[in-house]
Amino acid sequence: MSHQYRVRNHEDIYFVTFTIVDWVDVFTRPSYKQLIINSLTYCQRHKGLEVYAYCLMTNHLHLLAAAEHPAKLPDIIRDFKKHTNKEIIKLIAEENESRRDWILYRFRFNAKYDNRIQDYKVWRDGYHGIACDRPDILLQKLDYIHNNPVAAGIVSQPEHYQYSSAANYCGEKGMMDVLFIDPGLYVTNVKPY
Repeated sequence: MSHQYRVRNHEDIYFVTFTIVDWVDVFTRPSYKQLIINSLTYCQRHKGLEVYAYCLMTNHLHLLAAAEHPAKLPDIIRDFKKHTNKEIIKLIAEENESRRDWILYRFRFNAKYDNRIQDYKVWRDGYHGIACDRPDILLQKLDYIHNNPVAAGIVSQPEHYQYSSAANYCGEKGMMDVLFIDPGLYVTNVKPY
């Protein structure tokens, strides 16, 4: 993984993206999507994950996230990906999944070339973390996350997409709780250049 995209300052909010290997569209069924929401919620409650925004698409997940001290974001991400890797495989095996053989083949193929993985590799390595250490970057990433389903042609308004925090930011109840970004307050955390 490039050093450019690593978490350096553990007090910053980061824009991170987790991508499914080969861009396989895994998150097409409600149970698979709910697994991710439940896992993020668990990390919020028990591991110190602070989620400011999220959007779960069919083959990737975007977050604006940080870790509550003393937790470290890379550790939370590692645990999240490891747990969801196992649980996604379990759900695919249990569900009436018409693409089961093909999906498992793709995940098995990707695991074959990774010594750290035994059977199936669901997530691509890394998470492409970008520090949102300036209000303009933070707001651009927030807008990008919430408009991802609009750009993909899934919905016409960001708040209509169920698996995103856009509804939260419009005062509606979302699938999970998020911390809200107040750009005026966040400015105080910006380092002078």
